[in-house]
Formats: sequence, structure tokens, C-alpha cells
Amino acid sequence: MTTRRGTVGAVGVVLTLLLSGLSVAAIGAVGGWSTPFGVRGAAASACTTPKLTGTIVKVRLDNTGGPMMAQRNGMMFGGAMTLSTDRSTVAQGEVTFVAANVGSVTHELVVLPLPGTQLAGTRQSGTDGKIDEAGSVGEASNSCARGAGKGILPGTSSWVTLKLAPGRYEVVCNLAGHYAAGMYGQLTVTK
Repeated sequence: MTTRRGTVGAVGVVLTLLLSGLSVAAIGAVGGWSTPFGVRGAAASACTTPKLTGTIVKVRLDNTGGPMMAQRNGMMFGGAMTLSTDRSTVAQGEVTFVAANVGSVTHELVVLPLPGTQLAGTRQSGTDGKIDEAGSVGEASNSCARGAGKGILPGTSSWVTLKLAPGRYEVVCNLAGHYAAGMYGQLTVTK
């Protein structure tokens, strides 16, 4: 004999299992799973990337501290921000940068030559929280598209193909405060 209480309990268990399964599926779809390069599923699949040419450099843009930071004098401060590439050296010639924003705020990618013995991360930020982009060789900041735009929205990517000569280059996010928060890396181009 089944009691009403037993039926309600069984329905509750079934609903709990069903909702748990849906939650797991939703987490996977929204980006809780990672690809080998560490780009969560949503960031890797939100944009359709065309057939790209040249050596591919995958760039991961992230703000690991959750929703960003406090604002002081118009600049963003705090929180851990990272920019990482899947390689540190490429051969000269055509290089395509694919920048995936796996963070929760907008980012961008700018490629700048590193003069002389200057180290990545040592450029001075101006009062606007940005570094000087003079001499930039290219930019990927157009959500789900190639080239420059208004920024790479969370869960999307952008790409740019450049012809690079041998030398050292700094890849940066140059939105206000992001460079100072750690969003830079170095790429060496060999002969």
C-alpha cells in the first residue's frame, strides 16, 4: 500500500534527479568544462571562426577574480587578470592570433613590438589606465569577428592575422587598468 506521503516523496526524488541532470548539462553548455587549452566551452563555441591561415597562436583572456574590481578615479583596480598564449615562440611570417575571452568582463588583444631589452609588463600606464599603443602591429577586439572593434565580450573570441618580422612582441589587453592588473605576455618571432 502506497501512502500519499510516499508518493510525494518519490516524486520529489525524481524531480531532484531530473533538475540535477539539467543543471549538469547547463554548466557544461555555459562553460564549466574546459578544452585542452583551458578555454571554457562557451568561449570556444560562441563564435564561428573562419578558416584561419598562418601559424595559429591561441590567447586566453581572463579575469579570475570573478566580477571585476572597484573603480577609483575612473580606473579599474583589484582582481586577478591574466593573458596567456599557447606558445611563446613562432617562426616569422603570417601569424594569426585567436583571442578567447573566458572572463566575465570585456577584454581585447593588442600586439606591440618590444624594443631593445625592454621586458613585457614594464610599459607605463597613463592617467587613463592604458599604455601607449603607438607602433602597434595589430589588434583583435571585435567580438566574433576579425580585427579591431569595441572589445571582446565575455564568452566570445576575436582574431587577427599579421605578418610578423623576427623580434620580440608584447601581447596585451589595453582596456583601462587591465595591463597594470597583469594582462600581458611575450611572443618571440624567429627567422
